[in-house]
Amino acid sequence: MADSAAARPTVLVTGAGGRTGNIVYNKLKERSEQFIARGLVRTEESKQKIGGADDVYIADIRDADHLAPAVQGADALIILTSAVPKMKPGFDPSKGGRPEFYYEDGMYPEQVDWIGQTNQIDAAKAAGVKHIVLVGSMGGTNPNHPLNSLGNGNILVWKRKAEQYLADSGVPYTIIRPGGLQDKDGGLRELIVGKDDELLQTDTKSIPRADVAEVCVQALQYEEAKFKAFDLASKPKLWAHQQRTFGRCSPRSLHGFDQQFEVSAVLHCIPSGPVLDI
Repeated sequence: MADSAAARPTVLVTGAGGRTGNIVYNKLKERSEQFIARGLVRTEESKQKIGGADDVYIADIRDADHLAPAVQGADALIILTSAVPKMKPGFDPSKGGRPEFYYEDGMYPEQVDWIGQTNQIDAAKAAGVKHIVLVGSMGGTNPNHPLNSLGNGNILVWKRKAEQYLADSGVPYTIIRPGGLQDKDGGLRELIVGKDDELLQTDTKSIPRADVAEVCVQALQYEEAKFKAFDLASKPKLWAHQQRTFGRCSPRSLHGFDQQFEVSAVLHCIPSGPVLDI
């Protein structure tokens, strides 16, 4: 028993109070025979919302000095922090036009997705973390992507810069760039991997948060996941009789049949080539 416990890696999930981060944190907690889970959130309110356990730390990722206690002794880090644009009040869809967005003071992408993420990477490297999984976003190859115009934040630009920083850090990494995130059940769709936003030219541009979370967790278990960056999306939901017939990875896709699908199949389908081209 002692040997089994010692073999479990300690995994810190930052952004554990967010919709995707909370799924990852809970998955790790559910697999306590495999992982020792830690979470990191920004406020006491967020900590209480996800259960208030002692393994949830409170820290401001924009302040590097706040991160050391949470990352100390961790074997792996999953970064799920992100700036979040807010819609300006007063928008009336019945009048046409488009809503306007803004970022709260101090919470712009440069501060959260660049400074906050590089702080996490530096803290993890200093603490001897052996693997960092970073969840970014598709769309980063296009500086004119509409997401960059929201609140004049250039969010995808700063996310890509943080990805490059991680790739240059020397710490083994996995960079996952999902499409549009959906609040739907996981393990029910064929997953598709790609590179350099090629999936944005297809109809497969979105993916359930639960599937992204599962890939994050399983990426920790396979050497094939390290030093790789890929886009991730899913096809529409499969019918039950279809799900039972799948089990092998066709080129650039994975046919999932339950929530515990083999992410190693996804990883073998990732196109080779440079991590980034900024």
